[in-house]
Amino acid sequence: MKAVRLVAIGQPVQMQEVPLPEVGGGDVLVRIRAAGICHSDVHYRAGISPVKPLPMTPGHEVAGVVERVGARVTGLKAGDRVCLHYLVTCGDCHYCTTGNEHFCVRGKMIGKHLDGGYAEYIAVPVRNAIPLPDEVSFEHAAVLMCSSATSLHALRKGRLQAGETVAVFGVGGLGMSAIQLARALGALDVYAVDINADKLEVAARYGATPVNAAQGDAVAEIQRLTGGRGVDVALELIGLPQTMRQAVQALSVFGRAVWVGITDKPVTLDSYREVLGKEAEIIGSDDHLLPELYLLLEYARRGILDLSQVVTRSVPLHADAINAVMDDLEKYRADVRAVIVP
Repeated sequence: MKAVRLVAIGQPVQMQEVPLPEVGGGDVLVRIRAAGICHSDVHYRAGISPVKPLPMTPGHEVAGVVERVGARVTGLKAGDRVCLHYLVTCGDCHYCTTGNEHFCVRGKMIGKHLDGGYAEYIAVPVRNAIPLPDEVSFEHAAVLMCSSATSLHALRKGRLQAGETVAVFGVGGLGMSAIQLARALGALDVYAVDINADKLEVAARYGATPVNAAQGDAVAEIQRLTGGRGVDVALELIGLPQTMRQAVQALSVFGRAVWVGITDKPVTLDSYREVLGKEAEIIGSDDHLLPELYLLLEYARRGILDLSQVVTRSVPLHADAINAVMDDLEKYRADVRAVIVP
């Protein structure tokens, strides 16, 4: 089968012919119908976040149709529509048994430790294949598996309560989902911070108040819009030291900044004025949990979470097209979300 693979760190991904994945007794073979191109994939290509072993097929946002099931599989059959939970976990360790499977001591991530979705087929344990409602497209389901799930997990880590306010730094794929999910969870006001006017226009259509950081001090504008109070929860979804600090600076007393974006650069803070003096919290948020995906799919099925303006582009399973999208993501000039359609 065809697969676009990361062969060497810092090099463009390449098309290769690889064997069809083996299907174990508890596995399902899925014909891929959509695979999202995530900013994390760009970090993998650049070596900011390590990938092993190489070569590796990237792609952790995956949806498709069951092609074949293993001998022990029940509940799914050939022809079923599914989307894939990207964390393959043991189910037995301390973290798995306490509801924190994303820290599984033997856990592996498809597209990073196991071959992922930049291919025609993928095999995963049946637990990782989630039935996909007919109302949700393959393209939207793929994006739900990472960007939307990461946003929901971050909001839950931030302990968002009904009636609170939220600032979202970075309104790409994660940010557009975060805006809608914050509203669904009861946020009264959501402020969308970005330098891209087109993305801010989309964010406004999803109910956010746009804050154009290219036109002035984003923190000062949030303070003005909130009457000097700041926000209760700030999500940083970009991974730049500047915006990570701004997320903290934008907080109210007792506010919570949730850092999601990945960077290998240090972040400098004024420990008293920006954190201790207002008893603010800085919270790391990594990945998501399997149960959160079922809630997301139900939000999407009911139209509470709308990705029609988030998935803005599809590309073929072709190395040049995928590298071009990744190059744009690396320069922060990409569409909101691009999806590979093999």
